[in-house]
Amino acid sequence: MTIQEKFDLTGCVGVVTGGVGLLGAEFCRTLAEAGAAVAIVDLNASASQAAADSLTKSGYKALALPTDITQPDSVHAAVEKILSVFGRLDVLVNSAALDPKFDPEAVDKGITPGAFEDYPLDLWNSALNVNLTGMFLMTQACVKPMIEQGKKGSIINICSTYGLNGPDQRIYIKEGKRVAFKPIYYTVTKAGVLGFTKYLAAYYAGTEIRVNALTPGGVFNNHEEYFVKNYSAKTILGRMAKKDEMNGALLFLASDASSYMTGNNVVVDGGWTAW
Repeated sequence: MTIQEKFDLTGCVGVVTGGVGLLGAEFCRTLAEAGAAVAIVDLNASASQAAADSLTKSGYKALALPTDITQPDSVHAAVEKILSVFGRLDVLVNSAALDPKFDPEAVDKGITPGAFEDYPLDLWNSALNVNLTGMFLMTQACVKPMIEQGKKGSIINICSTYGLNGPDQRIYIKEGKRVAFKPIYYTVTKAGVLGFTKYLAAYYAGTEIRVNALTPGGVFNNHEEYFVKNYSAKTILGRMAKKDEMNGALLFLASDASSYMTGNNVVVDGGWTAW
């Protein structure tokens, strides 16, 4: 098998949750460009359909699946539709997650978002429901056809450097004033993603169902200048990631290029965790 053939996904079917998100959309196009048919799973019905239409117009196979990944019936309906349309399921990318967005005017309002001491229980529960329970339900549903297809497939769980280390809350300070705290749920759930990954990899020992994590560093998404400066100073490469800089690692994990890899975590963080 040539190196090009190892990365080729022709004939495969990939599923991406959070498929219209900043990284999820990149992952959908990456899988499609590598030859896979792609199921775009997202709560946003109109955006997922627009994403599927865009891929289809580019000559790729894509299916929009508006889905609430926290609801078992919604998840099962989505997987049944994938199988009825494409006939198989080979790759699952668990990319859906709640990630807090900060109000730039919060300081002027006398608010410090994300403070642990007063963090609301309902927000904590919502985050665990999406970031962990949703991943659990999607994986349960998607792994069954992988087993039936010969116990082969690739499951990729999207983690974060904040699942490896606690957030440096100093980078959320602007002109000497605290803008926000990265909330507790993000580190807890992303650390849980790693535990989930290792558990499943070990559980499917003796099969060719591989389970790995991909851990991005901070990806630029129109962040304020102070944050970009603070964040970039902590990376060896001196900048935030571009949204397409996770795609190579994603394709590696999805394809036979990583056929001897399971239970591992690929970190793409510009050197954030290296010092």
